[in-house]
Amino acid sequence: MEQISQEVIKAYALENAIKHEGKANQGAVLAGLFAEGLEKSEIKNYIPKIIKILEKVNAMPLPRQIEEFKGYESKISRREIRTGLPELENAKKGEVVMRLAPFPSGPLHIGNARTIILNDEYVKMYDGKLILVIDDTIGSVKKPIEPEAYKLIEEGIKWLGVNFDKKIIRKSDRIEKYYNYAEELIKKSYMYVCDCEQEKMRELKAKGIECSCRQRDEETNMEQWRKLFTAPEGSMCVRLKTGMQNPDPAFRDRIMFRISDRPHALLGTKYRVYPLLDFSWAIDDHLLGVTHILRGTDLVMETKVEKFIWDIFGWKHSEVVYNGFFEVEGVKISKSKGAQEVKSGHYSGWNDPRTWSLQSLQDRGIKSETVRKFIIDMGIKKTNVKIPVEVLYALNRKNLENVPRYFFIQNPEKITISASPNKTVEIPFNTSDPKNSRKFNINQEFYIPKEDYDLMQDTEYRLMHIFNFKTDKLFPLKPRTFSYISDEPTSEKKLKYMQWLPADAKNSKVEILMSNGEKISGIAEEEIENVKIGEVIFFERVGFIRCHKKDKGNLEFWFAHS
Repeated sequence: MEQISQEVIKAYALENAIKHEGKANQGAVLAGLFAEGLEKSEIKNYIPKIIKILEKVNAMPLPRQIEEFKGYESKISRREIRTGLPELENAKKGEVVMRLAPFPSGPLHIGNARTIILNDEYVKMYDGKLILVIDDTIGSVKKPIEPEAYKLIEEGIKWLGVNFDKKIIRKSDRIEKYYNYAEELIKKSYMYVCDCEQEKMRELKAKGIECSCRQRDEETNMEQWRKLFTAPEGSMCVRLKTGMQNPDPAFRDRIMFRISDRPHALLGTKYRVYPLLDFSWAIDDHLLGVTHILRGTDLVMETKVEKFIWDIFGWKHSEVVYNGFFEVEGVKISKSKGAQEVKSGHYSGWNDPRTWSLQSLQDRGIKSETVRKFIIDMGIKKTNVKIPVEVLYALNRKNLENVPRYFFIQNPEKITISASPNKTVEIPFNTSDPKNSRKFNINQEFYIPKEDYDLMQDTEYRLMHIFNFKTDKLFPLKPRTFSYISDEPTSEKKLKYMQWLPADAKNSKVEILMSNGEKISGIAEEEIENVKIGEVIFFERVGFIRCHKKDKGNLEFWFAHS
């Protein structure tokens, strides 16, 4: 590591002091130096220097700190410092290689985003390399590969703002490599072909007894290996000699290859013998130079098998970081179930809001930066995490607080307000920018939501932004009559505010797809026609929505959240 100069240390000390009313913190300065390449082994050598500089900086008055920082600001690396993530063991700047390993059973969903974003954050933290490996050896009957998933996965990762290596790797292109390493292990008697019945093998494993297949010599095992490729499905498999007396029954002579006659989404029937996850990753993590693996706590056994194989070949171990399960409270996520619902026609497509796919989040108006902050704020936790979906929505509101707001009337009911003035009113799209507004020509006829109309009592109301009015006839007489009171409130009592639209305006027909798959319809103001596809806006009393489709006066929006 290159030596970090005292000027750089002072720059970070001054920056932190200015942020905290003149008092810099040792930990914050250290975090800055990590961004400059400081390694854990070097901390003890830098602490005395940091303490000495902090004493001088903290003794300065704040105005002097601000003035002096101008001469040191250029010394600071402007690469973003990732906070909240623990350091990776044995990680060196510029040498970290990590990988994404999605299985193509459907598009990525918000649960998958956690691993993807954390990998990306770590790679950026260490100026490393991120590899995208599509883990598509073969699926299962319940979880098959979906051909569309390859493109959907790539789209989702790019939407998250993740930069991976240009060359996308597919495991289905590497089957022959796995065969070569399998043959090497069989020849060295580390693996064997087993033709025992499954029930018999379960009993032997439970008792810790070796089967006769395990004792075959190299020549016989290679002959069995060749037979494997034409044998009936389920009649043979390849096992790794992890030890039939191992204390953990689940680790005893685990299956590394099995036969599958299901056509592969890309390969068709070219192959029948496929490696299992732990074998393929033991080979690929080495060949691809992966230094650090981020995986779920449910894959501890797979890590154990990988290390067993690495030791056979004498390969260096990758560092493994475990993360607990991630669950969004109130949201059911399953790629395989979502795929079934899409294929059955129950869901409208891979971006149906009920899938919670990254495509659906984008189409609803959830910002990718919202998802990233949502994930980073959780950090790395070995325990399972359950986060209310409202946390995600709260973060997204902050990113959308300045979007324009429009009137939307669901199930419009026409009313006449006598004596109301004929005039032009100007209403801002958002109170944060009062100069950006639209105009309405109003007279005495308006549309209001039927929900409001049905609940009206003999009292006073206010049409948002324009005037107060009252009912003239008691509920529930129809037709009801209403009369104008004043532009400004006439009493101290709190009035119920109502949305409205001029009844004689060119209002647009609008349909909104809600997050539960249901649709609501109504009318919106004419200005809504200027909203572009993909733009996120706010409908009063509905929430944030994203423009999905425009078709000759009919507009379709997708609901994000309230």
